[in-house]
Amino acid sequence: MATTSAARVESSEKIPVLVGGPMKAIVQDTYGEPEAVLSLRQIAKPAVKEGEVLVRVHAASVHIGDWILVRGVPYITRMAVGMSKPKNRVPGTDLAGTVEAVGAGVTNIHPGDEVFGWCAGAFAEYACAAEDHFVPKPSNVTLEQAAAIGVSASAALQLLRGKVRAGERVLINGASGGLGTFAVQIAKALGAEVTGVCSAQNMEMVRAIGADHVIDYAQEDFTKGEKRYDFILDNVGNHSLSDTRRALTPTGKLQTNNGTSGGQWFGTSGTMIKAAAGSMFGHQQLGPAIKFQNRADLLALKELIEAGKVTPVIDSTYPLSQTGQAIGHVGKGHARGTVVINM
Repeated sequence: MATTSAARVESSEKIPVLVGGPMKAIVQDTYGEPEAVLSLRQIAKPAVKEGEVLVRVHAASVHIGDWILVRGVPYITRMAVGMSKPKNRVPGTDLAGTVEAVGAGVTNIHPGDEVFGWCAGAFAEYACAAEDHFVPKPSNVTLEQAAAIGVSASAALQLLRGKVRAGERVLINGASGGLGTFAVQIAKALGAEVTGVCSAQNMEMVRAIGADHVIDYAQEDFTKGEKRYDFILDNVGNHSLSDTRRALTPTGKLQTNNGTSGGQWFGTSGTMIKAAAGSMFGHQQLGPAIKFQNRADLLALKELIEAGKVTPVIDSTYPLSQTGQAIGHVGKGHARGTVVINM
């Protein structure tokens, strides 16, 4: 990876002062392209409060939501995260590391424990969140791999669980990205016959993680093929909903997962509205899924990983100073699996 001079260490004048020593963190003051608006700064380390856990971050991972939030596009997202500038000045949510300290009332996590989970401000040397945001690292993966178990893995689990049964034919459109690689493996763990759709360069990797069949989207349009599926998870949205539903069996279900494109103002909201409407008037279309991270799902994923049924796929690693490039790489759709930031 090329080194950039855009990252810089600055004073913490614009950052609220917290009790604690200094640390390095990625900070943004405005919305824009990641390499332009993110900078490496020296700021105050967060102080652990009652019920919280302070983690020395070993690695953090990047998902498509980071690209959306750093750019503030589609603009509708700013209603939740800050209209003119981001409320959370340090981006990032998914991390793994070693517990540095715990607050009063924390009983299940102790200093020195290796954990993974989520918080606000993961792209930093230290991060702090409530105790239930963290669980012990799976024993058979590295901290870098554990950092990749976050939004993408949780979303994949929630999108498939309770909808896919053993023996069913499942198609994952967008099988090689962060969420897609987890979805392929989780669908296999549920006993499905899995077909992954991806680019030619990613076909071997998608097969390696368990897909029974792989389609090169540039050579074959699965919506026009003869094969029918019991469940389709569409992470891309590159076909109309009606065309995609034609690839289903009569009782099959389509779960639309936002897609990766859309307008600057509302993004893929139009597709989500159509999916919601379709779910009201047709049995094949499932409504938009509201995905959220929680401790129970992290523990379920930990169990799957320790059983050897799921393994995080790492696309590449970047140093903290190159977080802007890492987010740009994910946003442009180039990642094969999950991109990880090393501290």
